[in-house]
Amino acid sequence: MNSKIQPILSRRSIRKYTGEPVTDDEVRALLEAAMSAPSAMATDPWRFLVLRDRASLAALADILPYGKMLNDAAVGIVVCGDLAHAHRQELSYLLQDCSAAVENLLLAAHLLGLGGVWLGVHPNEDRITRIRACFGVPPEILPLAAISIGRPAEHPAPRTRYQEASVHMGRW
Repeated sequence: MNSKIQPILSRRSIRKYTGEPVTDDEVRALLEAAMSAPSAMATDPWRFLVLRDRASLAALADILPYGKMLNDAAVGIVVCGDLAHAHRQELSYLLQDCSAAVENLLLAAHLLGLGGVWLGVHPNEDRITRIRACFGVPPEILPLAAISIGRPAEHPAPRTRYQEASVHMGRW
């Protein structure tokens, strides 16, 4: 593994947390990192719903079948997109832009000593509808993903998932 990209290779999905709080400054840093992601024509269509209280985290965990770790998380962040602000108002650009924001947020969490995991929302219509209803997300805003954040109680080893068979040089 190349030591210069070690922070990227050592970022892993963290589903177990210590229960220690995440500070407001850390949440702000996560959001700053997310909003530093590239977006098509710099339209920045992302919107963020930050959940910190136990009841809200439990409600989100109930909506997401693989999100039970939210019950022990310090923070939940629902990454949403505003299609009216996406490049050419196209869903594909919205999805790409918000996915870049999610990855930046996850990398920032790792660099801050936090752990996180990406939980899918879009394109599952039931999850989208339930998040909108539960948290008052307006109909023009599309929930795309949720991120569970906390202080890690597990430390998986760094790894690479590089597969030579997936690389085509110069021509397929």
